[in-house]
Amino acid sequence: MRHRNKTKKLGRTKSHRRATLGNMARSIIEHQQIKTTLAKAKAARSVIERLITFGKKDTVAARRQAFKLLQNHLLVKKLFDEVAPTFADRKGGYTRVIKLGQRRGDGAELAVLQLVGFEPMIVDEKKSAGKKKKKEAPAKEKAEKKATEEKEVEAKAEETPVEEKVEEEKESKKAEAKAKPEKKEKKTKKAPAKKETAKKEAKDEDKSKKSAKAKEVKAEKKKTEKAREEKPVKDKADTETAEAEEKEK
Repeated sequence: MRHRNKTKKLGRTKSHRRATLGNMARSIIEHQQIKTTLAKAKAARSVIERLITFGKKDTVAARRQAFKLLQNHLLVKKLFDEVAPTFADRKGGYTRVIKLGQRRGDGAELAVLQLVGFEPMIVDEKKSAGKKKKKEAPAKEKAEKKATEEKEVEAKAEETPVEEKVEEEKESKKAEAKAKPEKKEKKTKKAPAKKETAKKEAKDEDKSKKSAKAKEVKAEKKKTEKAREEKPVKDKADTETAEAEEKEK
């Protein structure tokens, strides 16, 4: 029978449970909010609210009771000087539990446990932490950034304005347009000259062929005339030899 047993054991022994709740109380006083499971957030809620009630009393006995759990004099001072005075007009409900849904892996329900009225401080702390990280950037990265910025500035200075570039492009296009008709005229001039030379060459070839044929014809005529002249001489010689042979007979 578990009559009037309200403590949630959280799967821990008494000493372990007391240590975990003390750690959660220390972290929430230092950072004003923590992210944990829903069961641990509900268990730590009563402990933290009890500490705040001690802080509102502001007595030596209350400080000793707070130190008994926190085990840190600086956090005790912060609790009594900064955290507890903000809840002077409140009679309870110093904390808030915000559910975040199930955790991937084991499916445990997550929650945020935070102090009521410290939301702007949490946001400011996050911003200041981001600024500190930026300030702690190494010197090499800063030097590289400066070098790249200087290079970009030099490149921009070397670059000509856009209007000048457009004008230069227009002038280049005009020059190309003027050069194109000149090239066409040159081509037209060269074409008839080539045709004339080809015609002259063809005429010369025809003349040379005709002269060669004429020479061949003349040579043939001379040969035929010589052959005609030589034939009667042979005939005479043949008749004379024939007559001489007959006489001898």
